[in-house]
Amino acid sequence: MDDTYQAYVNRVARMTLLDSYKSQVEHIQESPKFKPDEAGQRTPVPFPGYSVITPPAGEDAENTALYSNLHSVQQRLLQEIADGALVALPPDSFHLTVADVIWSSAFRDASDKNPEFEGQLRDRMKERFATCQPLAGGPPIRWTVLGLMVMTRAVGVCLAPTDENSYKQILEFRRSIYQNPDLMALGIEQQYHFTAHITLAYFGDTGPNLDRAHLCGLMSELNDQWLDTPQELCVQRAELRKFEDMTSYVRQPDWPVFEF
Repeated sequence: MDDTYQAYVNRVARMTLLDSYKSQVEHIQESPKFKPDEAGQRTPVPFPGYSVITPPAGEDAENTALYSNLHSVQQRLLQEIADGALVALPPDSFHLTVADVIWSSAFRDASDKNPEFEGQLRDRMKERFATCQPLAGGPPIRWTVLGLMVMTRAVGVCLAPTDENSYKQILEFRRSIYQNPDLMALGIEQQYHFTAHITLAYFGDTGPNLDRAHLCGLMSELNDQWLDTPQELCVQRAELRKFEDMTSYVRQPDWPVFEF
């Protein structure tokens, strides 16, 4: 399902162009993952599930410089875009999702039908990680920030592999999860093409106060900094993490971890 290396690079490069922004902002929608409270502040709604992710920024000393840069970009977006149009994610939660696992209604249904579901998921994921040892110990896996990207309900930065090996390692790891019969029996399946990104904010009020042309121009301007000073994400670990909403990702010490 995922692209070849060259097809991936070509596809994501287009996503960071001004013309792409102009097209995408015509289709943005308010994210259902955040709702206004009584004071009008958007707060996260329950959205439970599991993902395999890189350590969140608050726990990732290797990529401190990158995440500091992304926090600055996030703040610039919030300062210049209409109040309420963007809902910022906590900077300590920034991460790359290596593989979506299960979430929302699918997670609730699986847990309701099988009280042992979460334990079985963690055990089978641990087995998967163990079989991936041939992927460990190779050259560093590095992904470069190409630029900002507009998704239907969010804004983030798009990443491209610095070399073909960095892409191949992640793809092989994903296949070990999505093509495993034991995980498939739990209802785990690949639903999206892989587009490596780090989400910075979700869309809130996308009404007339949101100046979409200004948003496009600002994102294009912000991208220029990465031409002069490239930012890289070094992928050293992939961890199974649980989330209750889109602001926090937790794990216990004995949950599966893979060291590349």
